[in-house]
Amino acid sequence: MHIDTITPVDLAWQAQALCAQTGADFFFPEPGSSVREAKRICGLCEMRPACLEYAMQNDERFGVWGGLSEKERLELRRTTH
Repeated sequence: MHIDTITPVDLAWQAQALCAQTGADFFFPEPGSSVREAKRICGLCEMRPACLEYAMQNDERFGVWGGLSEKERLELRRTTH
């Protein structure tokens, strides 16, 4: 019998990310609200590349991840495929 194994995702970067210290409100704003503050925080975060990679690999559709909004990630997905 063959059993597929799922490799656990390394999420250690999340504990070091600046968003973990500021709260989710900036990163998951109400529709139509500004994401400017989230992007500012992301711009200062060393974990930004790992965050964006995670969001792209896991098809995160809401919030700001890796400094990009939902629309920006969708556009990036379209241009890289």
